Formats: sequence, C-alpha cells, structure tokens
Amino acid sequence: MFASERGGILITAELEERAREIEESLHPLRCVTFMRDDFKIEDAKEVISEAYKSEENTKTLILGAKSFTVPAQNALLKILEEPPRNIVFILMAPNKSTFLPTVRSRLTMTQEHHERIYELLPITLKNLDLAGLFAFVKEHDRLKKHEAKALIEQLMHQAIHIEKLPLTSSQLEGFDKALRLIELNSRFQSVLVMVLMNFLKEVKRGR
Repeated sequence: MFASERGGILITAELEERAREIEESLHPLRCVTFMRDDFKIEDAKEVISEAYKSEENTKTLILGAKSFTVPAQNALLKILEEPPRNIVFILMAPNKSTFLPTVRSRLTMTQEHHERIYELLPITLKNLDLAGLFAFVKEHDRLKKHEAKALIEQLMHQAIHIEKLPLTSSQLEGFDKALRLIELNSRFQSVLVMVLMNFLKEVKRGR
C-alpha cells in the first residue's frame, strides 16, 4: 500500500472499513487499531506506549480519526521519524489538511479520492523578492479563516509539487506554525509574511 516500510498516511472517508481491510490483509501479523472521532494528546501517548512494546515480528499501529489535534500530532513526530524496530504506522483521516506538514513530510500519502486541484498562484517562491512578497500579502490580507488555511495549503502545494523545492525544516515548520496561528485567530497578514520570509531568506543565502 505504501512505498515506505515505515507505513504511511491514508486519506479515506471509510475509516473503520479500511482499518478492518488492512487488519485482514496483514493477518497473521499483529495490528493494533486506535479509532477515534478526535485524536488527542492522551491517544498519542497510548500509541507511543504501544509502539515501545517490543515485538519479534512486524506490528502495525493504525491511527484513524476524523481529526487529529495539533498537540497529538506534535507528540507523534519523533516516533514517526524514528519508529521502534518492527513497528509500522498507518494514519488515516478523511482530509489531507487534517495533518500538519511536518507529519506529512515523514510518511508517504495515499488518497482514495481525487486530489484537490490547485490554481497556480501569482508568486514564485524560489525567486521571491521583497516586492513580490508584499504585493502578494497585500492581495490576500482579508481572508476568512477557512480561506486563509486553504491559501497556506496552496502555497505548500506549489512549493513541493509545482516548483519542486527541497523544503528545509524551517520552511516546513513555518507552514505548520501558520496553520496553528490561523486556528488561534492571529492576524493573517502577519502569518503570511512569516511563511514567505522563510523563502526570502533562502534566496538571499543562495546569492
């Protein structure tokens, strides 16, 4: 199902059905499924505890939820990056935007429905200068919360899939932080400047 031996992320509307199918396909190897409506920090701690129980054979941990809180995802980052021996993680949710960019960067992703089509933005991140940055920010300074989150997702999609930039950890964390700040009702103009400044700095260092 996934290219990586560490597992992956599955975007599906049929969480419980797909979890059962995965369990059956992996039999007789052990699967432990954590199915929640909202995956919280206490659920992440339970997963981590289960992951560190030693196994002679491969054990798959299936984490399925309609939403994953930011603290829960942050708690899982380290173990997703360096899973214990013989442990495989499969994360499932109905929407790709559920997962932070830093989580998505650690696992391959499979989608069961058509991926959202993004329009090309009037900005080039790899050649970003101050004039382009402030013109883009001015054009997008009055967005509703869902529109602001969608624009951050669109910027990340453009960076990774259109411009094919090798994102640094600070750039990935910038996208993460932006989504959290938008959720906390921070001023979007400032959030957008923060994200774009990460790319401006990269251009300056490369000169």
